[in-house]
Parts: sequence; structure tokens; C-alpha cells
Amino acid sequence: MSAPARPFITCHVLETVSGRPAPDMRVTLSLLSPKRSNLSSPTTFTATTNSDGRVTAWQSTNDSGTVTTTELDHLVNTLKSDLKSDEQMNWSLVFATEEFYGKGKTFWPEVELKFCTDKDERHYHVPLLLGPWSYTTYRGS
Repeated sequence: MSAPARPFITCHVLETVSGRPAPDMRVTLSLLSPKRSNLSSPTTFTATTNSDGRVTAWQSTNDSGTVTTTELDHLVNTLKSDLKSDEQMNWSLVFATEEFYGKGKTFWPEVELKFCTDKDERHYHVPLLLGPWSYTTYRGS
């Protein structure tokens, strides 16, 4: 049995003070552009990091209830087929850091990372190295 396909965008949160993964952190993924009026797919997705600090599947809620990663993949595939060669998709990842650390225990109530993706790429991984007073990120593999 093969492993399920990973979504177009994944992320990973490592808590730098403890040197361990950051489990149970709420993360929101949103498509910022391009905006398309003909899209039937949701453009905002949520997840909670697993025990390894990773988001490996996204959910969205619409009128029909909760849908899973296939909706993100459908959205990405639709956009890729419509994008011109010089267009990119712009995304936002918002990490609920104050929920994770507790009120008043972090300088960052949330961390938002905005990034661009190309239509020719199959996957983007966005790690966040997070402490209560600082953070850094990079494009992972």
C-alpha cells in the first residue's frame, strides 16, 4: 500500500527553545492571488500540526461541511491550468503562535508567512523555526 500523496503545500513547525516539534498548533493557509471568479473550490484551508509538528493535510469548511486535501489539490490544479507563464500563485500561512504559547508568553500573537509558487513545481514545504521572541523560515524540500 503506497503512502497518500502529499498536498501541494506542507509545513513544519519546530520550537527552538525546546528543540522539539511544535504539536497542536493551528495553521491557516490562504490563496491571496490570483483571484478567479470562476473558482468553485475554497481558497482558505486550516490544519493543526501533528505530534511531529507537521501539517500533512489541509481541511476547508464550506456549505456542504468539511472537505479535505483533495480540495486544495483541485484548486491548485485549476489555477495551474489557467495561469499564464509569467504568473505565480501567492499564498499566506498564518501560525497561531499565541494560542500555542499562551497569552502574554510570546512576542508574536501570530506569524504570517507570504510566499509565491510557480505552476511548474509539484510541491512546496515551508518550515518555521519558532521561539517566543523570534522566528525564521526557509523553503524546504
